[in-house]
Amino acid sequence: MASDPLSRAFVALADPTRRDIVARLSVRDAGVGELAESYAMSMQAVSKHLKVLEEAGLVSRSRDAQRRPCHLEPQVLDLMTVWIERYRRQAEERFGRLDAVLAAMEDGDEPGAAVPAPESPEEHEEHEGAAS
Repeated sequence: MASDPLSRAFVALADPTRRDIVARLSVRDAGVGELAESYAMSMQAVSKHLKVLEEAGLVSRSRDAQRRPCHLEPQVLDLMTVWIERYRRQAEERFGRLDAVLAAMEDGDEPGAAVPAPESPEEHEEHEGAAS
């Protein structure tokens, strides 16, 4: 299994059964038996899925008398959300710039015409410095 927490979480959630377990645990804690009732698989198979989720830090188990309820640990989901959001924002900014270029082309402007050309040598140097 992957070594860093983010990779372990993505690997764990690559399986649809494990994603469904996470969805169920986001509503309320549940034991292995309760979770196994929802799937056409053995309790042992559900336990193996839970073990993968535990190793990824997404799920923890506690002891309540004879019962061992499973809990969702949202901190790892927060880590995944931050990673996804960073790249979503970058892609959105790229698409925004592409939209601006396409809009300028439809208006008959040259691509890049939306950026005003520098007028003085100082502004030119500032413009060149900003572009690099």
